Amino acid sequence: MSKSGRVWTVLAMLEWATSYFTKKKVPDPRLSIEWILAETLGIKRLDLYLQFDRPLSSAELDKIRPLVKRRAAHEPLQYITGTAEFMNTTIRVTPDVLIPRIETEQLADLLLERTGHLEKEPLRLIDIGTGSGCLPIAIKKNRPGWYCAGIDISDKALKLAEENASLNEVDVHFFKGDIEKLESIESERWDIIISNPPYITENEKNEMHPQVLKYEPTLALFHHAPLELYKKIIEFAASKNARIFLECNHKTASQVHQIASEYFPDAELLKDLDGNHRFVVTGNRVNGVAP
Repeated sequence: MSKSGRVWTVLAMLEWATSYFTKKKVPDPRLSIEWILAETLGIKRLDLYLQFDRPLSSAELDKIRPLVKRRAAHEPLQYITGTAEFMNTTIRVTPDVLIPRIETEQLADLLLERTGHLEKEPLRLIDIGTGSGCLPIAIKKNRPGWYCAGIDISDKALKLAEENASLNEVDVHFFKGDIEKLESIESERWDIIISNPPYITENEKNEMHPQVLKYEPTLALFHHAPLELYKKIIEFAASKNARIFLECNHKTASQVHQIASEYFPDAELLKDLDGNHRFVVTGNRVNGVAP
């Protein structure tokens, strides 16, 4: 995109950048420039289609150019714009936290669906490895009577999660905690434990998209032994007689289910919307005994 005397309209920019991103093998090229333009112009993405003939000012072009360059280098859109939509919330994201995925939205939806009859109960929920805080924040929005919390080992992630709770005007508690040392929070009562822990092994790196490997935090993506993490979470839940809602790597979800079944005989292995085994869910019965 040169700085020549060409008059750039919204439509011209959409068409040029879509072609440019396609050549650079950027995922969702049209969507990418739509988001960049909407962010720069301060309008909704759909409103771009009502302003095709609008000329872009020099100041607007100066803002667009570096964003296009970043996206062409495969930097995720959410890091470029600084936010991600997650259910009914707006979540600020930086390279210190994972970008919320559609599968994680499905996990939250599953939890809300399975606990509708408990909406008015004073339950306590904790998200293990909370990152941006998207899970407990979205759940708190829908279950205002619950106590919702999240733990993470990253100070930067916790700071961002607290900012997101404030942004979405919900009271969610965040504190530092290590999945490897969950016994440090065992003094608390927890009724529901939700988690999307690091579940990708180093051997799977070659299967990852460059924009994930280059920009998203490895601490939140990879672990040398993910099944050990799941076992720690499941054992912790069993010690609390708490229900579990887990997101899993579809390649090892059945193994996570097997571990959970040793503690929770009613453990279920459920598929995501793409038909992949993705979630392990339990009731709150440990070894067949109701609390």
